Amino acid sequence: MRKLKASFLGLLVLGFAATAQDVSVKYGKTITPEDMRKKLTVLASDDFQGRETGTEGQKKASLYLEGFYRNLGLQGPADGAYRQKFSMYQSDWSDVYVKIKGKKKMNGVDFIFSGSANMDKEMKLSTVFIGNGDDLSGMDVKDKGVMMTTISRELLTKVNEAGAKAIFVMSSNDEQFMQTMPRQARFRLKSRLRFNKELGANQSMIFNVTKAMGAQLLNTTAAKIDAAADNPASIKPRTVRFMVKEKLAELSTENMVAFLEGTDLKDEVLVISSHYDHIGQNEDGTVINNGADDDGSGTTGVMEIAEAFVQAANEGHRPRRSILFLNVTGEEKGLLGSAYYADNPLFPIEKTVNNLNIDMIGRVDPDHENDREYVYAIGSEKLSSHLKIISEYANITYTGLNLDYRYDDPADKNRFYYRSDHYNFAKKGIPIIFYFNGVHADYHRPTDTVDKIEFDVMAKRAQLVFHTAWILANRDDRTPVDRTDDMDYGSRD
Repeated sequence: MRKLKASFLGLLVLGFAATAQDVSVKYGKTITPEDMRKKLTVLASDDFQGRETGTEGQKKASLYLEGFYRNLGLQGPADGAYRQKFSMYQSDWSDVYVKIKGKKKMNGVDFIFSGSANMDKEMKLSTVFIGNGDDLSGMDVKDKGVMMTTISRELLTKVNEAGAKAIFVMSSNDEQFMQTMPRQARFRLKSRLRFNKELGANQSMIFNVTKAMGAQLLNTTAAKIDAAADNPASIKPRTVRFMVKEKLAELSTENMVAFLEGTDLKDEVLVISSHYDHIGQNEDGTVINNGADDDGSGTTGVMEIAEAFVQAANEGHRPRRSILFLNVTGEEKGLLGSAYYADNPLFPIEKTVNNLNIDMIGRVDPDHENDREYVYAIGSEKLSSHLKIISEYANITYTGLNLDYRYDDPADKNRFYYRSDHYNFAKKGIPIIFYFNGVHADYHRPTDTVDKIEFDVMAKRAQLVFHTAWILANRDDRTPVDRTDDMDYGSRD
């Protein structure tokens, strides 16, 4: 039955010669657990300091990738180089303060600022207490500050539409709020990176404060704040003075790119990608997030696949289509590296046939503890009727993994389809597959280390990507874009 199914699928994989299929077995076998362990042990080492975008650790990782691709003999497609360089900008909000009786309360020490604005001078606003915001009728908040005891997207929309200038959100548990202040400060004092130097139109001023601080700002007590829950108008408006000053730093970074030119269809390009950045380390360097699975595993997979294709090319089996091996930066900051590539491609987007994106393939998630040989294959049938068939054919013929499609559901609460770098290719109408092992207890934690990686499964997943890529690079016709994506591109968050 398995052979019959494989044969049937093979008939649907149009234009792919059986001889080309057979020779790929040899090169797929060069992707081994031992080789992957050696590469990942370097990528996820403490020496690379967690590979945070724009840091020394990320630069060290880029040098490692550059040396690897150069030694393979792959071309540097960025004007002869292996780096697609670009700059981004990062805000520093450490100069944000709120005044109480003439004394400054500082961001990251006394409260957390979570907005974005840049003021020339200190602002003073009449600030109104609105409680939980259930009823704003009769409350004039236009051009004022609002103090509230809860926050939600709906409430933010409501007060913004009512014309509020600044929002102060009081904590429900001051002790817990202050305990988490150092962690909140680490992530909030420096904003996400952006491409444009200017902030843009969507500016906001949101101050997260303790209830005690909120009460001081309103010249009242926390007990009176609690008592006014059903009658917020009983708390009189007060003038609040504050300053929001953005300090802006330019940060240079790079996507790593390596190119294998094809033969008769060389103008068409297949992109095999991963992100090589991670979330870095704490301020004093005592805790490093090595990112072995996320996404050292995917980057190692791309390196192994590149090695296999180069060996095949050197032995007379160069792919018909060209292949771009792409390791992007800035994924952890908002898919920024892949967004930059998609908007500034080294090869025309209209000639880019597919993107196979590998983000976390080294672990087994809790749902598959009794089914280790699986991989989530996300997005394979969103844009093309051919791509999922090709993927299934490659898997049945060569690897025999369980392909789990549960995250193709538009109602997926995890929204994984939006959370890795394939997303920026899919937005351009390029059929993609996202290979993923699912989240686990060590996701985005210092415990995501090499010793937790299951290299036998990792190698088999990379072999599946290789064989799928081999078919896509050698078939007569590129995969057609003949389906309307049912996912919602309006939001990634």
